[in-house]
Amino acid sequence: MAGVDRPLLLDLPDQFTTERLLIRVPRAGDGAAIHAAVMESLDALRPWMDWVHPIPTPLDSEMFARQGAAHFAARKEIPLLLFRRQDGLFVGGSGLHTINWRVPAVEIGYWVRSSLQGAGYITEAVRGITRYAFEHVGALRVEIRCDARNLRSAAVARRAGFIQEGLLRSDGRLPDGSLRDTLIFGRLPDDPAA
Repeated sequence: MAGVDRPLLLDLPDQFTTERLLIRVPRAGDGAAIHAAVMESLDALRPWMDWVHPIPTPLDSEMFARQGAAHFAARKEIPLLLFRRQDGLFVGGSGLHTINWRVPAVEIGYWVRSSLQGAGYITEAVRGITRYAFEHVGALRVEIRCDARNLRSAAVARRAGFIQEGLLRSDGRLPDGSLRDTLIFGRLPDDPAA
């Protein structure tokens, strides 16, 4: 199986669509759109995301886009950007991280720009990315992990059909230094679709 033994041989699509979104791998030039959304969303991201400490610069966002393309090519991870199909507006970021090619198993992470919170874009993206993971990556397990206090993130996992499998107590620290408990959600290919 190419994915388990030689993930570089997997012919993975670098983009796909859902009803309202174009979801694709980052590329050179995406930094400006990413940075604008991050700056708009700093207050919402700061409690949960280490990568906004310190605040990313426009150059940092461009580096993220270019490194993301390289990581996809090397199959180290599959970073994905979300764009609204109707007008190309950058919606947020997601991707398949912490890839264990031996299973294969992946973890989905996500964030949405503040002005689009509550519009269902992230749940739609997670459903589409989960299908991508099963159909193209060959994943046998997809996980979502989030801080137990991040109610919005946990609600996305549940709406997307993920089953809460556990709670890791005091397993890490939030950007402010406080201890965090982490919820673990999982989906397998045979689980009912949400």
